[in-house]
Formats: sequence, C-alpha cells, structure tokens
Amino acid sequence: MKTPDVPPPSLPNRSTRPGRPIPIGASIGGRFRPSPFIPFYEHMIGPDAVFAAYSWHLSPAYLGEDVTAEYWHLRRQATLFDVVEHPIEFVGPDAARFLDYLMTRNISAMKVGRCGYGLICYQDGGILMDGVLIRLAEDRFRYVLADGEIFSWLKAHQPGFDVEIRDTADWVLQIQGPNALKVLDAVCDGGAPAPFTYFAAATVAMGGQPFLISRTGWTGELGFEIYVPEETDHAALWQHLHAKGEPFGLRFASMAPMDIRRIEAGILDNGIDMDSTMTPFAAGLGAFVDFGKGDFIGRDALGKSDRRPRLLGLRAVGSALEAGMKLSIDGRAVGRISAGGWSPFLACGIGYARFDNPGDWAGQRVLCGDGPAALEAEAMVLPFYDPAKRIPRGLDTTIP
Repeated sequence: MKTPDVPPPSLPNRSTRPGRPIPIGASIGGRFRPSPFIPFYEHMIGPDAVFAAYSWHLSPAYLGEDVTAEYWHLRRQATLFDVVEHPIEFVGPDAARFLDYLMTRNISAMKVGRCGYGLICYQDGGILMDGVLIRLAEDRFRYVLADGEIFSWLKAHQPGFDVEIRDTADWVLQIQGPNALKVLDAVCDGGAPAPFTYFAAATVAMGGQPFLISRTGWTGELGFEIYVPEETDHAALWQHLHAKGEPFGLRFASMAPMDIRRIEAGILDNGIDMDSTMTPFAAGLGAFVDFGKGDFIGRDALGKSDRRPRLLGLRAVGSALEAGMKLSIDGRAVGRISAGGWSPFLACGIGYARFDNPGDWAGQRVLCGDGPAALEAEAMVLPFYDPAKRIPRGLDTTIP
C-alpha cells in the first residue's frame, strides 16, 4: 500500500489549521496584524503558500514545503514555528477573582510561575474561548487566546471587578521537538532556567533581550513558547535562535507539520473543532470544569448538561481523512469531520468527528464521505496516543 502524504493546506477544504486561510497577496483590509518575522523566511514562501488569519494575527499555515519530511523533523529534532496565538493580560487586585468567575476551573489556586488550560463558557454552557493561562504574579495573569470574539464579552463582565484587561501586542514563537530543551539551554544567556517543568513559566534573556517563556506548545511534543514584545529586535532574536539552535537540528517550518501532530495529540481548535454549540463535556474537556469552586459563568447550565461527548477521534485504514467529510452510520447522517489528515506515525488516516448529538460513540464504525469513495473509520476517545502526555513531560524520549 502506498503511504499517503500529509496533505498540504488548500483554500477549498483547509480547516486542519485554525483560522481563515488567506492566499498571499489577498487583501485583508488592515484587520490582521502580520507576523514581524515574515521578512526572515520570505525566501521560503512558495507559489502555493497559505497564510492563516487567526485572532487578528497572520502567520504561515503552509509555505510549500514537504510536510511529511517536516513532520518527521519535528518528531526527531526541533522545529521553530511562527504561530498566531494572541496573549492578553488581566492585572489588578481582582484579577484572580475575575478569572475565577469567567473560567470553569479554579484559578485562585494557581501558583505564580505556573500555567494551566483555561476554558470560558457562555451562560448556556457553550464554549466561548480556550487557551493557556499563566500566573505571572498574585495580581497579574496572561491568557494566550485561541480564535474567537472575546473582548466585548470581557468588557461586559468587567464592572464590579478591580481589574485591567490589556492586549500585550506580543508575538509568539514555538520551539518544539525532542531537542527543544537542548535548544532552550543554548539560546538562554546563562543556560535554561532550572527547574523548568511541564507547564512552568519563567523570564529569561536570549542574546541580551528579555522574554517570558512557557513550557507549553501545540504539538504534543517536548517544547516551549517565547512571548516576543513589540519593541524586540526581531532580526537579532531570529538570528540568535538559529545560530544557537542549529547544532541541535533547529529549523523553521510553517504550521502545516504542527497541524497533523496536534491532531494526533488530541489538541482542539476553538471555532473549528469546538464552538458555542458544544459544552466542555461535549468536547471531551469535562476534566476542566470544577464544580467544587464558587460561582462561574455557565455553572448552572453545565450542571444540568449531558456528560456524553460529541467530539471523538477517527481512525481510517489506507487513506487520509479530510475536514468537511460527512459522517453516517447505517445511512443516517450523524455529523462531520472538523479536522483530518494522514498520520505518518500511526500510518493511517486520522481526524476529529463532530457528532450532531452527544452519545456513546466510541468504538462505533462510521462512514466518512459520500459514494464509492467513502471511507470506513472507527470512533475513539482522544488522544490517539500518549494520553498521559509523557512525551511533552520529557518522560518518554523514544524517537519514532
């Protein structure tokens, strides 16, 4: 059997990377902020390149590279990604209390210097936003946003709380892969912070410039993120990362190889894989709902909601799964695929099934697509492997 390639993004059906893909040269009306690092990889931009507009940021979804080769490089060495995450901050005496009211998990219990996954829901329990929350001080938090409208929502709920909401204007870079922490030790002046455990945050200097970093990422691999202020000497940082990281195999790629790896790892994209029609339970994220804390937006609705999932993984033998494929069981339409592709590691097609209704879907056989080309797949609980996150924790160093 011929192994299918990881499909590059395409404008008609591209949805395995968050955001709205925009071909290079298309007008974006000044609404999106382009990455400050584009000039440094401009020479890599091919004729079929696609940029993703996401949370008001613009970064490369695909540059024209060999996605399968870059996937394996990510799995075996280290890759630098220019990503579209959007960091904002909550500062003030009521910052923790405000976030406890907004988010479904206990925020006040977070320790300074730690990160945590944070979900925000509407009153009806539907998901509004997700992202990584970092506690920088007792009265200061950074929330790294996914895509979606949130600023009006935050302002509407701000009265009564002594808190300021700031858009940091920081850009985000990710370095991911088994050599990522070796790269970190090389790029930090004086070496990497120690200890620097999974989901920790720290302030470091790189080439004489200060940066906040977090041991997080969007790949399910060992890695870290760099939050780059607007006033940074971007050229100096870019050159520093490559010069120090090259001995460990560090090279730059678009988000395309990151995309298939995040599906393998069961990492969801807000607005694509989950949205306001789904509760955290429907999205398989019920572990992040804490009914043991005080009141929070959506608490009552979530307490009454169906706990069964609507979003599961799909595995298909022989062919890649594609976003937008219709799902059916015994001729009955049951949902669609929100993200999909070919897993080089698992050697099968994988994707996310968004079922129309909650149910006991795990283990069921599902037909994907229409007509004679339809594929049979099995629904399964996410992630596809490494449920204990031993790879990003550095506990499993086996390189595929």
